[in-house]
Amino acid sequence: MPTDEDRRGELGAFLRSVRERVVRAEFGLPPAGRGRTVGLRREEVSYLSGVSVTWYTWLEQGRDINPSRQVLDAVGRTLRLGVAEHRYVLNLAGFAPLPAPPSHEVATVPSHLQRFLDAIGDNPAYALTAEWGIAGWNDAYERLYPNVATTAPNERNLLWAVFTDPAVRALLADWELTSQRFLAEFRAEIGSRLGDPVLADLVARLSDVSPAFRAGWQRHSIEGFESRERLFHHPEFGTVRYEHHQLRPSDQPEFQIVVYTPLAD
Repeated sequence: MPTDEDRRGELGAFLRSVRERVVRAEFGLPPAGRGRTVGLRREEVSYLSGVSVTWYTWLEQGRDINPSRQVLDAVGRTLRLGVAEHRYVLNLAGFAPLPAPPSHEVATVPSHLQRFLDAIGDNPAYALTAEWGIAGWNDAYERLYPNVATTAPNERNLLWAVFTDPAVRALLADWELTSQRFLAEFRAEIGSRLGDPVLADLVARLSDVSPAFRAGWQRHSIEGFESRERLFHHPEFGTVRYEHHQLRPSDQPEFQIVVYTPLAD
C-alpha cells in the first residue's frame, strides 16, 4: 500500500517529468541555456501558474505540504496536462476529479460510444449523462422502449420517464420497487451536486408532477448500484427477463452505459 510519502514523491516526479519535456516554443519562450528548446524552468512554471516558486519547488521535491486543488489546476493548465494526466495529479494529491459541469444543453454520446452501443446488438443498451439524461441508445433498447425516440430531448431523462411515462409504468413488472430503487441510486450519485441548477430543476419538476417521486425524495433513501434481474412486460414480446449491468468508459467517465443481457427462464 503506497504511503503519503510515496504519493508525494510520485507527484513530484511526474510534474518534473512533464516540465522537462514540454516544448518551449509552444509557450512563446525562446531557447534556454545552450540553445535548449525543450523543458521549462521551475521559475517559468511558477510564473505562468501564478504559484510561488518555493511552493512549486516543494511540490516537485515531494515535501509534506498540502497543495490546494486550485494550485494543482493552475499547474496542470500551465503544463497542458491531458484529462487522464490531470486526474492522475488530483488522485495523487488526494482529490477526486471534478465532475463535469451541468448543462441545460441536451448531451449526446460521442460517435465511438454510439458505435459501441450499436455493437451490443440484440441486447438493449443506452447511455446516461451525469444527470441521467438518455444520451444514446441502440435499436434493441428502442424496441424495448419505443418512446425513447419520440420523447422531446429535454424530457429524455431516465427518472423523468420512469415517474411520468405511463408506458414505462406498464413496461416495468415491479414499477413501485424499481422506481424507488432508481431514485435511491440517483440520489447516491448526485449527492454532492444537489445545488446544481439542472439537478435542482429536475427534482423540482418531478416533485410537482409525481407524488411517488415526491414521497420517495423525502425519504432520503440511498443505494449503490448492483447488477440485478429486471423483469419487463412488453406489449409485443410478452414477459422478458434481463440482467441489468452498468459500466463507465475510461475515456468518457461522464457517461454510464447500461446494458440488459437476457436471462433464461
